[in-house]
Amino acid sequence: MLVVMHANATPAQIDAVADRIRQLGYSPHVIPGALRTAIGITGNRGPEGRETLLMMPGVEDVVRITVGYKLVSRETHPEPSVFPIAGSRIGHGFTVIAGPCSVENEKMMIESAQFLSARGVKLMRAGAYKPRTSPYAFQGLGTEGLRILAQVKAETGLGIVTEVLDTDNVDRVEEVADVLQVGTRNMQNYALLRRLSKAGKPVLLKRGMAATVEEWLLAAEYLMSGGNRRVILCERGVRTFADHTRNTLDLSIVPVIKHLSHLPVLIDPSHGTGRAEYVPAMSRASLAAGADGLLVEVHPDPRSALSDGQQSLDFDAFTQLYASLKPLANVLDVELL
Repeated sequence: MLVVMHANATPAQIDAVADRIRQLGYSPHVIPGALRTAIGITGNRGPEGRETLLMMPGVEDVVRITVGYKLVSRETHPEPSVFPIAGSRIGHGFTVIAGPCSVENEKMMIESAQFLSARGVKLMRAGAYKPRTSPYAFQGLGTEGLRILAQVKAETGLGIVTEVLDTDNVDRVEEVADVLQVGTRNMQNYALLRRLSKAGKPVLLKRGMAATVEEWLLAAEYLMSGGNRRVILCERGVRTFADHTRNTLDLSIVPVIKHLSHLPVLIDPSHGTGRAEYVPAMSRASLAAGADGLLVEVHPDPRSALSDGQQSLDFDAFTQLYASLKPLANVLDVELL
């Protein structure tokens, strides 16, 4: 259920309603809005308590939510969510997050960070821990990779987006990262999601490689139900019968998510296509489709990359891509961040 408060409801009235919800055995989630405050209710299996809440001072209405992902839904939060992170505002305009697939060494990371910062990029992606299909592939530098990311952040001011693999390394990653990434393989790792629901940093949740929209949004609900309201969705392609690209990049998901949820949605055209030459076209298509930004792999020398070199843009290709986004953003009246 969702309690809609009057526009002039006082903080004391809001607190009283939240206390009454707890007395009913449910969990209240206060959701401030531009015009009024709402209180989402989780833990209820029906409309029990609705009449009691309706009679309380400051309450305008109590609405039953019809979907399982209550906190993620636009029914509880009609306005799009915007998250200020490291000088950018994800959910407002079109945010470009770029960087190498993995942290390989200090020199490469500093070089990449300086290049991206000079072009106005505010958030850098790179993995200290890498989940790989093969146990023999490069798995990342681990704690040494986090040290390098911390140095990059200190020297350039870039915000850091990096992946968390399991509950054991959340604390270490959270010390360095501005955004904690959950990869496609972990989208339904519920122990990890519950731990990250208590994290103090935003979480970027990639769609599982075979996940439906509902499964993806319910994974986001796990994160929000524990108190972490800063959740960012990322479409990175799904597994289909097609073999002309690494995955099938589902851009049709953007208007669907925008209709169902208030959360920002980014597109990862690098994993979505698996080929660097396809990334610029799909990046522009993402902007045209209404996405809130990109997660793009960029490497100073993709041929020598330890992971995902085939889908990584070199510096010249990224410069051209970024320049090609600007006129399209102007036409769409979208700020390029």
